Amino acid sequence: MCGLSVFVSSRPGAGPPDPATAAAFAGALETMHHRGPDDTRIEFADGLAFGFKRLAIVDREESVQPVHYGERWTVVFNGEIYNYRQLRSELTRAHGATFATEGDSEVLAAAFHYWGVAALPRLRGMFAFVAYDTHTGTVHAARDPFGIKPLYVLETTDGLHLASERKALEPFAGDPGAALDTEALAHYLTFQYVPEPGTLHRHVKRLPPGHRMTWTAAGGQRVERYFQPSLRPLNLQPEAAYHAIQDALRDSVRKHMHADVPVGAFLSSGIDSSAVVALAQEVKPDLHVFTAGFADEGYSEIEIAADTAAQLGVRITPTVVTEDDVLRELPRIVHLLDDPVADPSLVPLYFLAQTASRHVTVVLSGEGSDELFGGYTIYREPASLSSIDKLPERMKKGLRTISHAMPEGMKGRSFLDRGTTPIEERYYGNARIFSPAEKPDLMRFTAPPHTTVTAHLYAETADVDDVASMQYVDLHTWLPGNILAKADRMSMAHSLELRVPFLDQAVYAAAAGLPTELKLPAHSRTTKHALREAMRGIVPESVRDRRKLGFPTPTRVWLKGRIGEWVSWLFETSHAGYLLDLTYARKLLADHRAGVADNSRKVWTVAMFCLWHAIYIDKTINPTPAHATLAPAW
Repeated sequence: MCGLSVFVSSRPGAGPPDPATAAAFAGALETMHHRGPDDTRIEFADGLAFGFKRLAIVDREESVQPVHYGERWTVVFNGEIYNYRQLRSELTRAHGATFATEGDSEVLAAAFHYWGVAALPRLRGMFAFVAYDTHTGTVHAARDPFGIKPLYVLETTDGLHLASERKALEPFAGDPGAALDTEALAHYLTFQYVPEPGTLHRHVKRLPPGHRMTWTAAGGQRVERYFQPSLRPLNLQPEAAYHAIQDALRDSVRKHMHADVPVGAFLSSGIDSSAVVALAQEVKPDLHVFTAGFADEGYSEIEIAADTAAQLGVRITPTVVTEDDVLRELPRIVHLLDDPVADPSLVPLYFLAQTASRHVTVVLSGEGSDELFGGYTIYREPASLSSIDKLPERMKKGLRTISHAMPEGMKGRSFLDRGTTPIEERYYGNARIFSPAEKPDLMRFTAPPHTTVTAHLYAETADVDDVASMQYVDLHTWLPGNILAKADRMSMAHSLELRVPFLDQAVYAAAAGLPTELKLPAHSRTTKHALREAMRGIVPESVRDRRKLGFPTPTRVWLKGRIGEWVSWLFETSHAGYLLDLTYARKLLADHRAGVADNSRKVWTVAMFCLWHAIYIDKTINPTPAHATLAPAW
């Protein structure tokens, strides 16, 4: 797990960079020091710059980067290839490949040397890499199938820049205020994150998951998809499906355990992390696990996680997050994200990773299970609305008219509204913050509707049921934009490598054909039924059927206390009023603090953007721990 930065000039024969440009490149690389504190390497050549910050996990002494393979390839790579040993043997046997190291980075370079882009489907792991072909002057870049590892792209008149974090591109991207993308901001207000491939800087993009890019000075960029996850329900025999899931996940966890440094795991209350911990404990009986919670009543999973750890026979270290912790660290958290992510659960994740990093260098976590196996309660909505969905369109139109005439909040109105609204308009992801009707009250600009983000995804799933369509939408939006973004940034903030065994190609293959009845059976209120059955006899029964909580965060409580006072100060002093009506935001906060309405998600979303704006645009808040102060005036 590392941080990479690359520049390739658009001018052939440009020569090495001048001292000022070299210093700017080195300084930008240093903004990602947290991603790789073990080693820093920078190489300059004619029109080229390769920078790398390494967190040494495998072959710690030898596998330094950039990697040079033959006289043709220079490669920098962030991530892990879990089947690199098999690939190494195959390359040696089939092509006579030779290796000077024992790590996966050289194997990746050799795979690209001998197989080219055909190597990508063979890679089992998480990765973002850049490979430069010195013979043709072509840049090749790729990102893993699910978007576990990030890769940012900036093309200027000077050439192509790529980096693991957007902040490393800032010196070359121009004024972030002038380039602020209001369309991306509008989507953030809906989804609580900026959907890929966009960012809040209109000139900086992200290479999408499962895509590869080529670039030449003469031809510019070309981006192509090489992997497209899809969930096509098949007529599977239940027991066979359960065994396939168990075998795939056990094999994935074993591969994810490989490291030359200490490995632990995160543990919450649900089946996802419990399954990972149970299978990891088969490999490492003295596994050390970590959990987090809050002092606020009803917002802690520590006792539940401790009970699970005791039943599984693993050692657990808890972390209790306080309001003071949040006030102290929130500027750094938002700065690390590059673009704001208003998912409050990233706050405990930050402190959880901080604690874990004092004991281990790698942790396993349960991200991706909900999207693959049907873990979100909202996926039951199609079944609950089926009585309306089967009605003729004429009758639906009449019911929609009736619902609009009903008072806001009246029992039954929401059911009629949702049931008479096509799924393409009704469901646009797991988090839905400001509705299309609410956004004009907040935004001082116009932007395309949120459906522009998901329309093509529904077009690609026209032949499957609504549950599979909803999972597909989340796989391509919520998973990379929210779940994996916060996992990468909050773990790497503490130089901790987070691995996600569920997002393995073999586990995906075992989940892809599950029919809806095996994910969300009609006879049960549980979710992820097939996964729970696959873990029978591995995870304790009391844990196997437990409802998921997922590090619940007391945002609604915070906003009525000192953090609410800080948000009030932030709205009063923010310079983001040219974009958002902060008078409207202050009313949302006042109503929440008065108990008129639970506006916690809306207020938190606006507050995280205003904090981001103060850090990245106005630069009125310094996010470094030594200087961070949220509210010097209140």
